[in-house]
Amino acid sequence: MAHRKPLVAGNWKMNGSRDTATALLAGLRERAGAGAPFGGRVDCLVCPPYPYLDLARATLEGSGVALGAQNVASQRPGAFTGEVDAGMLLDFGCSHVIVGHSERRALFGETDEIVAAKVARALEAGLTPVACVGETLAEREAGQTEAVLARQLAALVPAIAAAAAGAVIVAYEPVWAIGTGETASPEIAQQAHSFIRTRLSAGGVASAAAVRLLYGGSVKPDNALTLFSQPYIDGGLIGGASLVAGDFASICEAAVSAAQGSA
Repeated sequence: MAHRKPLVAGNWKMNGSRDTATALLAGLRERAGAGAPFGGRVDCLVCPPYPYLDLARATLEGSGVALGAQNVASQRPGAFTGEVDAGMLLDFGCSHVIVGHSERRALFGETDEIVAAKVARALEAGLTPVACVGETLAEREAGQTEAVLARQLAALVPAIAAAAAGAVIVAYEPVWAIGTGETASPEIAQQAHSFIRTRLSAGGVASAAAVRLLYGGSVKPDNALTLFSQPYIDGGLIGGASLVAGDFASICEAAVSAAQGSA
């Protein structure tokens, strides 16, 4: 992990109010320190719901904490009621966007092809997509984890291969570990991350070694260091714990400690 700077991203999902968002962002800014967050040793990303993007931009300005959205349209601007274009996200200070989260796939019918189109649109606009992949519990129990990951990655490889090195981040999120309190063991997570990197390389991504791979699935302050110490895990996509400034900051600090330990 020494050659890939760790990244910790907070996915607030559909949570928060103006008051709670303000307090959360202020608490994170204070804990991260002045200038580069956490001494510049970890990249820190916050992804609030759309209505709070401008509040987050204003509160985090100058902190070095990056801003992202949780979704983006695959289309260019036009008659797509309820959708949000990548250019609009740029207007509000976003540098990143989460694409293909398991909840988008399961609840809103996003296919591998739709996810790939969103990744391509984000890249075209100049955003860094955090592309999510992962298997369900039924798929894992059936021994299909690698087949599922291979299928999901196959749709993403063309866009990743054509992009600049490191322009796409991949998050492995075993669906059975999201919001359940269950966490993939460090060994299971490392195995999946190793498989993902191998598949990217085999698929023709020349810069596969530069792609940051995040783990997402019930990451907490007490398990973050063990997970992030695995050589192919470059940080985390954090759900529930990102809603508590102290917990999220502690996870960021664990990423710093893991990177220092592997240096």
